[in-house]
Amino acid sequence: MSNPNSPEEEDIALPDALNTSQEFQDADLGSASDSDSPAGKIDMKTEPQTDPPEPASPAEIGVKKEEGGDLDNIFKDEEEEDFFGDDDDDADFLASEVGAVSIVPGSGPSDPLVMLAFYQRLFPFRPFFQWLNHSPVPCHDFGQREFAFTLQNSAYLRYQSFPTMELLRKEIVRLNPSRFEIGPVYNANPRDRKTLHKSAFHPPSKELVFDIDLTDYDEIRTCCDQANICNLCWNFITVAIKVMNAELRDDLGFKHVLWVYSGRRGAHAWVCDKRARSLDDAKRRAVANYLEVVRGGGQAGKKVIIRRPLHPHVSRSLNLLKDRFENDILRDQDPWRDNEKAEKLLQLLPDKILNDALRKKWDNHPNRPSISKWADIYDVAETGISKELNPARLKESKEEVVLEYMYPRLDAEVSKHLNHLLKSPFCVHPQTGRVCVPIDERDLEAFDPMAVPTVVGLLGEIDAWDKVHKREGKTDDYQKTSLKPYVDYFKTFVNGLLQDEAAVKREREGNSENSMEF
Repeated sequence: MSNPNSPEEEDIALPDALNTSQEFQDADLGSASDSDSPAGKIDMKTEPQTDPPEPASPAEIGVKKEEGGDLDNIFKDEEEEDFFGDDDDDADFLASEVGAVSIVPGSGPSDPLVMLAFYQRLFPFRPFFQWLNHSPVPCHDFGQREFAFTLQNSAYLRYQSFPTMELLRKEIVRLNPSRFEIGPVYNANPRDRKTLHKSAFHPPSKELVFDIDLTDYDEIRTCCDQANICNLCWNFITVAIKVMNAELRDDLGFKHVLWVYSGRRGAHAWVCDKRARSLDDAKRRAVANYLEVVRGGGQAGKKVIIRRPLHPHVSRSLNLLKDRFENDILRDQDPWRDNEKAEKLLQLLPDKILNDALRKKWDNHPNRPSISKWADIYDVAETGISKELNPARLKESKEEVVLEYMYPRLDAEVSKHLNHLLKSPFCVHPQTGRVCVPIDERDLEAFDPMAVPTVVGLLGEIDAWDKVHKREGKTDDYQKTSLKPYVDYFKTFVNGLLQDEAAVKREREGNSENSMEF
């Protein structure tokens, strides 16, 4: 008899384009790369032996807590709500029971009481639980899920798990982490891993995830570098989301794709379909390699890895990128105005005689804008200066330039392994203070990373709302703030996911009943 608490195993079919790829023949995968998380800095198999710190008192930091509410009451039992119910009758948040929090000058996301107030009053625990649990009723999808916490003293706790939303919420408020990450669902409780043989403890499922970081575009973007961003270079992320959505939805058939702002300079994708969650490492590697067209870091040399004729998904992506290349690259970034930087463009062209002619022309016209230099390529080629130049190959080279400069640059290792941890949605970035909010795909162009709510700003919005609406009835705190549209979008996403999960469950139960008839 199978264990009802164990995740179901099923054969996951991938599109033919993936099943025929050579990626399945790759060598040993090794362990996940968590270089962007604290897990990459310490032994991930051990937890600190010291007790986690208690939340700091108001006197210890630059935030004061006014009278009102008591923490014992914030964990009162709540009736389980059906996920199809009225969102207005919501118990996801703790509202004003905790009491007002006044922010004094100098407070920031590194202040423990600021984070404590955020977890108590604004973190959307119920939709967060339903998102990972795939059902309103607690099951192994949530109970055997790994969470990892970075505490205020930089201690890092891995392999934490919680059977219910309420226990997770209590522990987060108790630990008051500066951030936390989400890992896979294991075949046993992660807390019990030391009682099991190593080979008996493994993760059968996790969302298929992707990570795009603007630092990977530093050799291209001229407006910013390193951790700095602006709306001009954010266009790289906007385009990447559009390209990847077409690939994930149209090519691979996934439906539930959640994009989340990383809080600083990038975006994460969570593909939540059951079929995606059940992919093993080999199939995740095949998906990642299917989507990866630009490879390599800052080293010189061509990074576009494609074959001719172009795969349909590359051809479709190229058409989308061409439409934005002139504005986003040639005008906004103007990467080749400096003749020294224009050498990189020449290296990507196929003919030495053509390159020499272009170089001479640009030397005679210093600071010629990139849009003019791009036009010069065909203008000079059409003079017939090079008898060896193949017009078709020149066209292909220009297409490869478009792909190199605009195609999504993925941190592929994040996507290839089940055991990779990724920062949770609705965490607060410790440097910027911005909340890691979902990105509404319905209005992708309107998303402004510079306008994303900050934790200090949100707490101030609650206090301002309360002062004006003292006599009104109870209102969930998130509804008083600029976080509301992001939470509402997240709820809509989760609701759609749960509806599909419920439909699959009903179909499976129906098939089981039919198989009993004889």
